[in-house]
Amino acid sequence: MKNELILILDFGGQYNQLIARRVRECNVYSEVVPYNISIEKIKEKSPKGIIFTGGPSSVYSENAPKCDARIFELGIPILGICYGMQLMTNVLGGSVKKAKTREYGATEVNIDTTSPLFKGFESTNQFLMSHTDFVETVPEGFKNIGSTSSCPNAAMENQDKKLYGIQFHPEVNSSINGTQVIKNFLFNICKCSGDWVISSFTKDTIEKLREKIGNGKALCALSGGVDSSVAAVLLSKAIGKNLTCIFVDHGLLRKNEGDEVERIFRQQFDINLIRVNAQDRFLSKLAGVVDPEKKRKIIGEEFIRVFEEEAKKIGKIDYLVQGTIYPDVIESGLGKSSVIKSHHNVGGLPEHVDFKEIVEPLRDLFKDEVRKTGLELNIPESLVFRQPFPGPGLAIRIIGEVTKDKLDILKEADSIFREEVDKAGLARDINQYFAVLTNLKSVGVMGDERTYDYTVALRAVKTTDFMTGVWYKIPYEVLEKVSSRIVNEVNHVNRVVYDITSKPPATIEWE
Repeated sequence: MKNELILILDFGGQYNQLIARRVRECNVYSEVVPYNISIEKIKEKSPKGIIFTGGPSSVYSENAPKCDARIFELGIPILGICYGMQLMTNVLGGSVKKAKTREYGATEVNIDTTSPLFKGFESTNQFLMSHTDFVETVPEGFKNIGSTSSCPNAAMENQDKKLYGIQFHPEVNSSINGTQVIKNFLFNICKCSGDWVISSFTKDTIEKLREKIGNGKALCALSGGVDSSVAAVLLSKAIGKNLTCIFVDHGLLRKNEGDEVERIFRQQFDINLIRVNAQDRFLSKLAGVVDPEKKRKIIGEEFIRVFEEEAKKIGKIDYLVQGTIYPDVIESGLGKSSVIKSHHNVGGLPEHVDFKEIVEPLRDLFKDEVRKTGLELNIPESLVFRQPFPGPGLAIRIIGEVTKDKLDILKEADSIFREEVDKAGLARDINQYFAVLTNLKSVGVMGDERTYDYTVALRAVKTTDFMTGVWYKIPYEVLEKVSSRIVNEVNHVNRVVYDITSKPPATIEWE
């Protein structure tokens, strides 16, 4: 049975992927597509509803992003959010002007509770506003259903044509009952049934992969992390022994991780696995490199070269499999949903690869959805809930040049941190935690001797989608134990600090 679909047209707003999350949380499948998607493609996808996202542009500016105006003639329910509402107004004959008073932050909105969009609401509700333009006059056939003290048209509707616009952002947490607005659109207006679950995604993806790849040969870039592991098992379910997993141990993994990955995939999954020990090769390429982007490019390039070399030993390989997920393609316009991609523009990989196509079966999922998929595939919880680990590995958790000595230091420090967090019962509550070896050296005293050694930084973050996050308040006694163990058990470390910066403004990783 084909899944119900909500199409989300991306106009460049910062919350676009969050809208997709909210729709999926209501058990309705959603896809984010470029704002200029063709009418023919929309008809082909046959969505139950369409959502226009917000965006930074003004609809009356010369280069403002605009969709095909015929979209309003399809008879498909549409909800325009912020810029999306202004675009709907502009195209359908209303007027949009620059506001005298810019609205930003939580705002009381007076709403018409007779509208199906606001069913079950009180007459006022708090929503997040973020706009400098506003709808001065709604288009002909539309009715005002919301206002604030400075925005006369904060919401509008044309029930006959099932067109709705809201100036606020219901998808963010600071909008009270915001998810209910989305639910009302999905179920009261689009008449969705809400029967999509991760098992549907898993089944459909396996079928699509089987149909697409057929008897072709696929090579999986296996890192042992959650994403690549789930991608590998999905492909294995689809094409069986036509999949070969190549695990490149670049020496940048966490302590004992290479052996653990090999053991799990050889013992628990009937998958062709080749382990390539390439630590010396990667370290030689990284010698003298301090810029994090150069590190990423070098590691990505070398990964592909190793894959190509191993593929030639195996024979003809048609597809390269990668565990790219949604936060990896966060930039506007890169979120086109598809099981199969013939190109890759994320993560520092080179433009030329010696494969027919690149397969990214998880490209449209958030991290928590990837984990749910992993459990659906009966992957052990120990692997599904393994700490997220970037493709470049410890290379971007070592500030400055990467050397074997620094790797040895960081592996030990990181292992102690993870061990103590687990002992404290915090492992499932903290979404990501790890140690960073800074390039800062400072004076210390150990015994009766002066030391001049490295500072290790600890990082722990609470997040759901890895696009935003807040630093986790680890109890002092746990931090004290970690610090004491690191400086006593790890050579060349005499200071430990804790990173208390959220994302934004900082990223989760240091590089």
